[in-house]
Amino acid sequence: MITAIRNAWIVTQDASRRIIRGDVVIDGEKIVSVGPVYNGTADREIDATGDIVMPGMINTHTHVAMSVMKGVVDDLTFPDFLDKVFKIDSDRTDSDLDIGTKIGCMEMMRGGTTTFMDLYYSEDVIAKATQQAGIRGVLCWCCLDEDKTTQKGNPVQNCKNFYSKFKNERKIVPGVGLQGVYVCNEETCVSAAQFAEEVNAPLNFHLSETRGEVADHKRKTGMRPAEWLSEIGALNSHMVAAHSAWLTKREVMLMGKAGMSISSCPVSNMKLATGGVAPVPEFLEAGVNVSFGTDGNTTNNSLDMFAEMKTLGLLQKSSRWDPVVCNAQQLLDFATINGAKAVGMQDMIGSIEVGKYADIVILDGKAPNLRPLLPENMIANIVYSANSLNVKTVFCQGDMVVENGDIVTLDKDSILDQSEDIWKALCLR
Repeated sequence: MITAIRNAWIVTQDASRRIIRGDVVIDGEKIVSVGPVYNGTADREIDATGDIVMPGMINTHTHVAMSVMKGVVDDLTFPDFLDKVFKIDSDRTDSDLDIGTKIGCMEMMRGGTTTFMDLYYSEDVIAKATQQAGIRGVLCWCCLDEDKTTQKGNPVQNCKNFYSKFKNERKIVPGVGLQGVYVCNEETCVSAAQFAEEVNAPLNFHLSETRGEVADHKRKTGMRPAEWLSEIGALNSHMVAAHSAWLTKREVMLMGKAGMSISSCPVSNMKLATGGVAPVPEFLEAGVNVSFGTDGNTTNNSLDMFAEMKTLGLLQKSSRWDPVVCNAQQLLDFATINGAKAVGMQDMIGSIEVGKYADIVILDGKAPNLRPLLPENMIANIVYSANSLNVKTVFCQGDMVVENGDIVTLDKDSILDQSEDIWKALCLR
């Protein structure tokens, strides 16, 4: 099937960061033309006159199935938050995981996210729900020590089994997860990291989210978490470290040397009041690939990448007393091409270029909050002015998943109608 998106402002995010006026043509899963007026015939024509066409955004850290748990752990201290979430997690069923995943996917696709990196257990259930939603899931099965989990069997082996089952599934990238050094001993960390390298899979994990986590680990091992992971040989280029707020410059240098990525989650960290600000300028200087994530709906309450992009920029500027830090182009890079690199798909997604998958978002160029709209202010408008309500149409790997603001892959009303009963069953106990 050939789709022609006509007469749009195209924010390519290619190596030259070109913004051009013209057409984008999709044939099947991939982009076949960018810019020149397409004179051939198309099965589907979209008039995007005055609209913005940009790459789908990539959320590099979330817990999508927790979307059915919004508002249950708000305004709690971090220990109380963890205690309540762990208790709820232990009672979850495949059915509510399915509904939670679909709600989260609908929120993300409606907000211009076409790929998300998840860290959870039961990723097989999440994978099937994600496939029905139609966006791409980089699904990292959560590994932790066997004596600290409610999973049946060994979590690392469960992860390996999940990878083998889903490694050839369309739009599903099975990955490896680590909960964090506080529940992962040396054997767990090393075996998970080695498996990610062996099969060339991404690895998502929590790192130095809180000051307490760092202090406890240093008391236990004599080293800070990133130092310890480097010492035991567990740092590698497949790793995407979520949060990464409490780090020394030495740890940042070790992460850069390992070729790692980070997923900064500013809204989650601010809401939980865990303190610390991810050292983004130092990451960039050390060669660490910077992306960002929303975290889950229990710590953020939304999966809105536009909000995350703006918040990350403002937090960095405010905390540094420097309005030049993290400029608009860098922030859009974090959400697109850097996110693609983090999940190991920089040759396939993250920019609008011929040969890449058609992961495309069309923004309403007639929306008042985006006007005036010129090439000179377009990136700043996307980063600082846009919101998820500006999203009109979304493609993921050539499949239309949102059309004129409507979810076209799922029965939205039926799914949402089940959410309140699930929330009551999980949370009102």
